[in-house]
Amino acid sequence: MNLIRAFSCKRSSRILLIAAGMSILMLAAGLFAKGISPQKEEIVWSPQEKAIAEQIHGLRKLPDDVRARTTKELALQIRQLPPTPNKLRLADGLANLSTEGDFGHDTLQEVATTLADTLLQEPVPDEKGQPAAPYVELAQLVRYEHVQTTLDVPQFKQAMAKLEADDRLRQKADFTLTDL
Repeated sequence: MNLIRAFSCKRSSRILLIAAGMSILMLAAGLFAKGISPQKEEIVWSPQEKAIAEQIHGLRKLPDDVRARTTKELALQIRQLPPTPNKLRLADGLANLSTEGDFGHDTLQEVATTLADTLLQEPVPDEKGQPAAPYVELAQLVRYEHVQTTLDVPQFKQAMAKLEADDRLRQKADFTLTDL
């Protein structure tokens, strides 16, 4: 009897392992069918895009006065690129770094205009019912840095509404910090 039970347990374990393996294969097949690869997709830059990407990666090393001028110039260079996913990566990356310091309203306006124009050319789908990161980045520039945009799409409006709601919640917080 114990021998039969042991055989049944081994057989059940094998069946579970096979089922788990099949589930993993089915999941992987579903991801590939959707164009999602389990490995990180390698980005292929054009020579012009690569030069801009390298400058963006080096922004933090620049003195503030040079960084402000370079940020503005990069925004204008990105705007001249043809619409591609790389253009959006560059515009979003620049926007993300543009508020690390005080580089002036004009610089931030150029960055926001570049990101908004790029989003019009290369719309991004929402992320599980939430606005995609570039829309949130633009909304933060508009709300907190007081730049202007003419972008009038649902994801941007949703990102702005979320920031406003988050700000209202923070204002309602009732606590006192007595000591560090």
